[in-house]
Amino acid sequence: MTTFRISEAAGLLGVSADTVRRWVDGGRLPAERDEHGHRRVPGAELAAFVRDQARGGSPPEQAERFSSARNRLRGIVTDVVRDGVMAQVEIQAGPFRLVSLMSREAADELGLRVGVVAEAVVKSTNVVVEVSDPG
Repeated sequence: MTTFRISEAAGLLGVSADTVRRWVDGGRLPAERDEHGHRRVPGAELAAFVRDQARGGSPPEQAERFSSARNRLRGIVTDVVRDGVMAQVEIQAGPFRLVSLMSREAADELGLRVGVVAEAVVKSTNVVVEVSDPG
């Protein structure tokens, strides 16, 4: 079974290693000790934790929306560039930077500006999945 060091789990979650340690110490995230006494988080447990966090982290109004899109990344708007017709919006969601091109009208209606919390909803017909270690 795949396990992750505290620092690896932190990198995947986009938080500090100290935050992951607090979650483990508080019983929110299970971890086991390896033969060297280092804490390791089982991959399946980390995945379950991330799923639960994503569901519980949504604002209440999100619960009433229905969509076929399942890929949602909640983050903070870091840049908005508007011209006459279009807008380019950048969102930082944990370690991920997402860029969306939309009409200026849509960006204005959504009130998108630097510092706003937004959710990038991704629906794609082509998604490439890569792993660093297939073991």
